[in-house]
Amino acid sequence: MVLMYADPAATAAMTAEERADVFTRHQALHKDLGETGELLNGAGLVFPKDTTTLRWRRDEAPLVGEGPFHEADEHLTAYYVLECESPERAREIASRVLDFHVVAVEVRAVHDFFGMGDGGA
Repeated sequence: MVLMYADPAATAAMTAEERADVFTRHQALHKDLGETGELLNGAGLVFPKDTTTLRWRRDEAPLVGEGPFHEADEHLTAYYVLECESPERAREIASRVLDFHVVAVEVRAVHDFFGMGDGGA
């Protein structure tokens, strides 16, 4: 899984040209990964301010709060679920999304594929 992080304030301040550039680069990546069959799933996420966080509490109803789980400069902005032959290949793909907008990328192996096919089994 490729988890992409961006600064929501910087995202909101992007120009139309910058948004078009990001869209074009991701569209090219989607095409490439569609041809190789490596892209299984992915999505962009709403701004952290538009999220709801539920926190578990022992013997009580969940605590519901508006906003992100953690305060931070960068937040999770999008993700791709990939099926790659190696961790190196996943890192290679992840490096293609780093730019002025996506300032950090986390690459993490998925251990369960609930409802997403056989998960390689």
